[in-house]
Amino acid sequence: MVSETEILAALRAVKGLDGATPLPDSGMIAGLSIRDDKVSMSLAIEPAQARAAEPVRKAAEMAILAVHGVKSSAVALTAERAPSGPAPQPGQRPHARPAAPQTVAGVKRIIAVASGKGGVGKSTTAVNLALALAAEGWSVGILDADVFGPSIPRLLGIAGKPDSQGRTIIPMETYGLKAMSMGFLVEERQAMVWRGPMVMSALTQMLRDVAWGDLDCLVIDMPPGTGDAQLTIAQAAPLAGAIIVSTPQDLALIDARRGISMFEKTEVPILGIIENMSYFLCPHCGGRSEVFGHGGARKEAEQLGVPFLGEAPLDIVIRETSDSGRPVVASQPDSPHAQVYRTMARAVKARLEGAQRAAPRIVQG
Repeated sequence: MVSETEILAALRAVKGLDGATPLPDSGMIAGLSIRDDKVSMSLAIEPAQARAAEPVRKAAEMAILAVHGVKSSAVALTAERAPSGPAPQPGQRPHARPAAPQTVAGVKRIIAVASGKGGVGKSTTAVNLALALAAEGWSVGILDADVFGPSIPRLLGIAGKPDSQGRTIIPMETYGLKAMSMGFLVEERQAMVWRGPMVMSALTQMLRDVAWGDLDCLVIDMPPGTGDAQLTIAQAAPLAGAIIVSTPQDLALIDARRGISMFEKTEVPILGIIENMSYFLCPHCGGRSEVFGHGGARKEAEQLGVPFLGEAPLDIVIRETSDSGRPVVASQPDSPHAQVYRTMARAVKARLEGAQRAAPRIVQG
């Protein structure tokens, strides 16, 4: 097992920005995480120091990689921009510098599947939508961006850890999808107790240091909410659009509006809204019950002027296939449940084909 002491000792050979102070003594190290043979670290700098800090970042990455037992090393720079106008009041933090999005090698389009809150079936929807896009003829990958509660390994029935070549991670593959998740790197019951910079570093690594190959579309299963992790992805990835998943009731729709607002501020197009758990069909009598109400997401889409992609039922088949790692689109492709996702995928594919998105500009407000 690699220890933090070994890593810090190796980093003493790397000098800070002044060219003299050992990196562990420079105050630049904002976070250090060791997971088995994989090490992640973030260095805090001023925005103006970004170019000068890049050689330090590379040297730190190589020093970590040289430690016995380390198989992959990822070092990220984190910076905040100086505020314009009045100085911030005590206790306030300046707004984070929006990172210019860079393309991901080989990936034509990146879309986010998001929700304003947890518990609405977002990950199940993301997996089945990715499989449906693949069934429509696209080469597809899926990135599980929920560092604290990764679901993709269980939903796709994948166990084990991905291989790596230096700092490049080889994604896992199943059902024709390429997949990456923090859940492949840590035990299922292990809690991820990370601060913001470490989360952002891990997300950047899973996005850019994975050998995705040639993909028509990369689906990002976003973490629920509208915090740092969501903003990091919205700013750092050239998103072609976002899909919002919500249940029909008013409480869920309030949170869905927050998700839509976040993407609007980062100028990410809304590809549509999906109403999940829209209705329940009794497997015994066939009777229909609208457990959480019905039609709320459709009405919300109409009011906001965004596409409504469709309704997915609250159904035991979808639950059972998801829990067993056999998503319904892959295990029962001809079922009416699978056709629901296929219809949504066709609508998304039709809108995305040929579409490109310019770099986002953060709109404060």
